[in-house]
Amino acid sequence: MPAVKTAISVDRELFEAMEELASRRKVSRSRLFAEAAQELVRKDRNQRLLEQINATCGEGPDEEEKAFMRRATALAAERLRREEEAAGAPPW
Repeated sequence: MPAVKTAISVDRELFEAMEELASRRKVSRSRLFAEAAQELVRKDRNQRLLEQINATCGEGPDEEEKAFMRRATALAAERLRREEEAAGAPPW
């Protein structure tokens, strides 16, 4: 996709922080701002999707679903513990 140039105004403190971050990451300041914008758009899309899912599914899991999730979590934890023991992993 072709790039579009834009100008933005930011506080000097933010500019300097982004300048330092770009230098550490060895990317251009432009690339860093573009990545930040992409991340903000991604988070916004995910939040809107979550809101749509929640609106469709109601208030959340009912008691039966909660009980199932607790059992599934306990079984998964037990399986992981057994696999770690079998592999000789420390017990923490």
